[in-house]
Amino acid sequence: MTATSAIPLVLVHGHPFDHTMWRPQTEAFSASRPVLAPDLRGYGTAPAGYPVELFEDFARDIEALLDDQDVPACVLAGLSMGGQIVMDCYRLFPERIRGLVLADTFPAAETPEGVRVRHAMADRLLREGMAGYAGEVLEKMVAPYAADEVKAHVLGMMTATRPDSAAAALRARAARSDHRELLPRVTVPALVVVGADDTYTPVSDAEAMHAALPESRLCVIEGAAHLPNLERPAEFNAALGEFLAQVDARS
Repeated sequence: MTATSAIPLVLVHGHPFDHTMWRPQTEAFSASRPVLAPDLRGYGTAPAGYPVELFEDFARDIEALLDDQDVPACVLAGLSMGGQIVMDCYRLFPERIRGLVLADTFPAAETPEGVRVRHAMADRLLREGMAGYAGEVLEKMVAPYAADEVKAHVLGMMTATRPDSAAAALRARAARSDHRELLPRVTVPALVVVGADDTYTPVSDAEAMHAALPESRLCVIEGAAHLPNLERPAEFNAALGEFLAQVDARS
């Protein structure tokens, strides 16, 4: 299947990262289909000064990107916060989505304690910047045994993120929708992926999403934590490639 006939793939990065998080996937799949990996509002190369106010601002930005790039329908993939944005996209414009990839994420709304923690972290990032936080969480984002170059990439993304953008996203995320009732109504194929050693969104969260989605497959990637697409790109890409072939055949 040529790049012009295959379903476009849109990759939504997590927090506090940028589009380069998806480098192994853009390199692997851009020869066979259109691949869009944008920087979310306030992250990476996206303009400063326009942070999100509502969590759904991220989904509306994805919808605007599809309009701008003349993409009527796509496979939408997101990791962590990106997965929650993908679920919000399905809530808002399901008719444009042919498949969902939900990696190292969870659908529930924030708990009261989670709301408090996210607002406290937002205050801290505005006060101290990103470096201290990034150093503390690096070996939870990726496993302690991850390759040094992967750790360096992840640390670089986190420390380059603007504190005001990170804080705004944390506050918006604290008030996000609960998508647990949405998942059983999803009518397109879904791929649920999780790193076996992820402590932020453990395998049990992925298993629950897999059980809730009517047509899904679950892929647990050994030797990875919260960013299996970077820690184990060959395994991640194999699962994603099989899923994309399924969606292409169906479409």
